Amino acid sequence: MLPSVPPSARSVVGVADDLFAALRGESEVLPRAESVVLVVVDGLGAISLRGHSGHARALTAGMTRKDVAQSVFPSTTAAALTSIVTGVWPGEHGLVGYRVVDASRDVLVNQLSGWESDGLDPLTWQPAPTVFERAAQDARASFAVGLAAYAHSGFTKATLRGADFVAAATPAERVQVAYELARTHQGSLVYCYLPEVDKAGHKHGVASGEWVAALEEIDAALSVRVPPGVGVLVTSDHGMVDVPANRQVVLEEEHLVGTRHVGGEPRMLHAYLDPEADAAAVIARWRADLEAVADVVTREEAIRGGLFGPTVTDAAASRIGDVLAISRGAWAIYDGTAADQRGRGMIGQHGAVTPEERQVPLIRFGAFAR
Repeated sequence: MLPSVPPSARSVVGVADDLFAALRGESEVLPRAESVVLVVVDGLGAISLRGHSGHARALTAGMTRKDVAQSVFPSTTAAALTSIVTGVWPGEHGLVGYRVVDASRDVLVNQLSGWESDGLDPLTWQPAPTVFERAAQDARASFAVGLAAYAHSGFTKATLRGADFVAAATPAERVQVAYELARTHQGSLVYCYLPEVDKAGHKHGVASGEWVAALEEIDAALSVRVPPGVGVLVTSDHGMVDVPANRQVVLEEEHLVGTRHVGGEPRMLHAYLDPEADAAAVIARWRADLEAVADVVTREEAIRGGLFGPTVTDAAASRIGDVLAISRGAWAIYDGTAADQRGRGMIGQHGAVTPEERQVPLIRFGAFAR
């Protein structure tokens, strides 16, 4: 059985609506603000943050048990960041995993970094209006502050369209630029992206020296004074768990009979079956092979259970695997037949439904502070 999320739990899907309401003074959860800044610290789970509060005094000083939100499923960057900036679930915006099948071409595509190489059109593949496009309709300025390398990427065009992109190098510089934009453009919406914790976690693991150093750098950047009238909301797209080498399960050819493509990521695989395969037999084998490692569900079970949100479009459904393998605990599952095995070097991982992955901070600063 997959863990359920209480109906009353806040979701990252509602962040965009909360910020718009705060600008109008109509929010039920946030005070009115003259301008707003949304800071996304990629990869920072609420549980990991609380466990390292001594290294993040600015972030956790006023953090209460209520200052959390639930990420989406799967708990991965492509799906969750898109939900944060569109205000809709993965079943609507269509980014339902890291790698998925483009059914029209029967090929796997990378929804985070493969937009150009895999031939995806950001305007049609991700059709939901962004919060920045909504701001323009409301005659409000909007900005996205991030690393220069992301300025013209396909993922940026899919998720940040409508915002003026402003590049800055370090976390401190990005936060400073975001606050200054909010101060000088009254009524504006500013997005600030900080990926350093996520990168350190993937390479070195959560709680490694490198991860702690990245957290301390983010915390220092966010310890500066917020300009008067500016409301700041700090959240994340997902958390992480460390996967030790002895928790790596490798699926070889005998496990993958009847499987045409393996997408997703190691903690949440999408398996796409051969059209002529005996689907019931393949699903039974996956469940037997992964009995102690993962929850194995069909596409129909996942949609019916609301994993991808209350609504799933036809386009999104076509990208969901026939079979999903959702890792439990600290397990990860790999396609041993894939040519590229670099992913097996990652320590910190995410994508599944553990509290460490799905619970993220939702912390208020400036005009939003309690």
